[in-house]
Amino acid sequence: MASWDNVVGGTNSSTGLSVSFFLTGIPGYENVHHLISIPFCVLYLIGIVGNCTILRVIQTDKSLHEPMYYFLSMLSLTDMGMSISTLPTVLRIFWFNAREIEMNTCIIQMYFIHTFSLMESAVLLAMAFDRYVAICDPLRYSSKLTPQRIIYIGVLILIRCSIALPIILVRIPTFSFCRSHYLSHSFCLHQDIIRLACSDISFNILYGLFVIACYWGVDSLGIFISYAFILHSVLRIASKGGKLKALNTCASHICAVLILYVPMIGLSLVHRYAKHSSPIIHITMANIYLLVPPVLNPIIYSIKTKQIRQGFLKILSIKKNGLTHT
Repeated sequence: MASWDNVVGGTNSSTGLSVSFFLTGIPGYENVHHLISIPFCVLYLIGIVGNCTILRVIQTDKSLHEPMYYFLSMLSLTDMGMSISTLPTVLRIFWFNAREIEMNTCIIQMYFIHTFSLMESAVLLAMAFDRYVAICDPLRYSSKLTPQRIIYIGVLILIRCSIALPIILVRIPTFSFCRSHYLSHSFCLHQDIIRLACSDISFNILYGLFVIACYWGVDSLGIFISYAFILHSVLRIASKGGKLKALNTCASHICAVLILYVPMIGLSLVHRYAKHSSPIIHITMANIYLLVPPVLNPIIYSIKTKQIRQGFLKILSIKKNGLTHT
């Protein structure tokens, strides 16, 4: 456990896996953390149950064994990973006021949070390519996106994103922490923990920018280019109904992209330009960034995609009939 001098920002420095940090709930509202936990629990429940249901619908309905729904399965798995990565520490704080977290546990959580975030961006890029092929080259859709190629894409995404962060995370235990050990959020983020270090963090900062450019930057550029081609192809469709039908197939994916990228950009801007603003702003933006996509994605896809919606209703009717018979 870190000494009190280290916790409050004393001059004594500490290094290594024995260092502890202290997570933050909602500052100033500690006495109502139990009540605040209710909406968080609801969000986690909706996100996990919603994504599990989508996976179940796709698994059981053979008509959904198509590239678009395979990629949706990847998105649901990634969303569940993001939720499960933050859930333990968030609920520990709100339920038990257990704010202390050891260095190694914090690093593990950081790895999964950032890795699943990178994976979500990569899956959205794959889904954009899927929509590009479906609209711009529909006759070769099945031949280009075969099940084997989709498996290759999934494995490539997993490898690409899982190897990005260890190179900077393994450096964190070597840092000296002589400032406050209080983190800004209810979970560990790389940009949050390195600001507390008294060591040279220039490599972590530069490599972090490299990851953002080569992962987020490349993914967002790929999504933009895909939709530029899609829009060009849609505008060549003669009938207005055909144009709307083609664009409607992209609506859910566009919403998923906005749900991920807008909070991510907002959180980056807050960390960069509003360092001295109210902690509530930082905490709210981080929670929106990590909690909202897993909650809204299954809702959007169940509303906008007829087959998913029918699968939801079918599962509910089966459960209802089962309860009636019992």
